[in-house]
Amino acid sequence: MKADFQIGKNGITENFLETLRIYFTKNRNARISVLKSAGREDREKYTKDILDFLGKKYTSKIIGFVVVIKKWRTQKRE
Repeated sequence: MKADFQIGKNGITENFLETLRIYFTKNRNARISVLKSAGREDREKYTKDILDFLGKKYTSKIIGFVVVIKKWRTQKRE
């Protein structure tokens, strides 16, 4: 499958986060590719920042250099 979004040299911007939020109004899953220019060692930090912005209804899984984010109907349990 092809990634829906890419994180590049600018990292995570406000525009990227708003685009992601709008994307989740119609979709339940998003694949985000972390490019070399973004610093691939920071992919855990990027994932945490995205989940903090989106809220508790979202979970993530890192597979290689791709972050998969899933939207749930209810909040995840702690």
